[in-house]
Amino acid sequence: MGHHLDEVSGPARVAAPGEDIGRQELALAARNHGLPLEALRHDITPPGLHYVMTHYDIPYAEGSPWRLSIGGRVRRPRVLGTAELTSFPAVTQRVTMECAGNGRALLTPRPVSQPWLVEAVGTAEWTGVPLRTLLAEAGVGADAVDVVFTGADHGVERGVEQDYQRSLPVAAALGEDPEVLVAYAMNGAPLPPQHGFPLRLVVPGWYGMAHVKWLRGITVIDIPFEGFQQVAAYRLRQDAGEVGEPVTRIAPRALLVPPGFPDFMSRSRVVREGAVPLEGRAWSGWAPVSGVEVSTDGGREWREAALDPAGGHRWAWRRWHFAWTATPGRHTLSARATDAEGNTQPLRQPWNRGGFANNLVQDVPVLCVDQD
Repeated sequence: MGHHLDEVSGPARVAAPGEDIGRQELALAARNHGLPLEALRHDITPPGLHYVMTHYDIPYAEGSPWRLSIGGRVRRPRVLGTAELTSFPAVTQRVTMECAGNGRALLTPRPVSQPWLVEAVGTAEWTGVPLRTLLAEAGVGADAVDVVFTGADHGVERGVEQDYQRSLPVAAALGEDPEVLVAYAMNGAPLPPQHGFPLRLVVPGWYGMAHVKWLRGITVIDIPFEGFQQVAAYRLRQDAGEVGEPVTRIAPRALLVPPGFPDFMSRSRVVREGAVPLEGRAWSGWAPVSGVEVSTDGGREWREAALDPAGGHRWAWRRWHFAWTATPGRHTLSARATDAEGNTQPLRQPWNRGGFANNLVQDVPVLCVDQD
């Protein structure tokens, strides 16, 4: 699938100086939604608060049998219904999922697309069948290179008609760490429609574009996959003509639960002077989070926050907390995460044309007022 049409949406571009978010981006923001940052207090995000990013339409899958085909370079092609999939031994994993474009709208110049700030994230417990179990039953050929996943969502992007498709290298698809799932449940209940009902892929540690929703096909191929979402989209490019590096694992990030209370329109925060407990979540798809630092003065001084135990959930965020004594005036709060491989958040924006993998440190302006 990949028919070229007349340009329905222009090529990926960067906003002109001073160009505001336009009607098309606003329409995208209305269809998709982020996590209200106060919901970072939940260890497991309720489905309605978990971020949602949908490229095309949400397929209607109620009342008709769903089939998952497994084919290509396999010895025993299969077509499985949901009842057959749920008969396999189930695995449940707590996984933090983040959109690859999280933070895009904060970049300068601004890439024109879904205008995320920092809230495109959530953590859920996903239940399903390990992908490697299904591939082992099918018998992957010795010449296999990539495994392609096809969703039921269909549309046009930059003039190309397509099903949403992504691939994983065969080694990642067959691996045990992380354990890739063909999931049918979220937080102990069937997947909601916006989260891929009845089947989706869950790839722990990878950005959300890899977690194909409304999964209907798994195809093993003996050449690198060159579908649109693999080679045209989700690449780290400085210039339009570059091949670019692929977007894969989630860069480390820490976010703050907004302290105090908000102004309705600006969402700026107000706190009372005195003891103000700060908390948030931190995660990385490259290695476990090893530390979080907090600044209360706009990044001039950093102090270590306390990290809660991981609790055996390698692929889920960790809670951090920090005691702050607020004094009257204006402050800028920040937090930055570092993982066990030494990856840390930058203080200057890492820019690319798609606005992907931007893990710039979050700044939260706060007004502290006197106790009355």
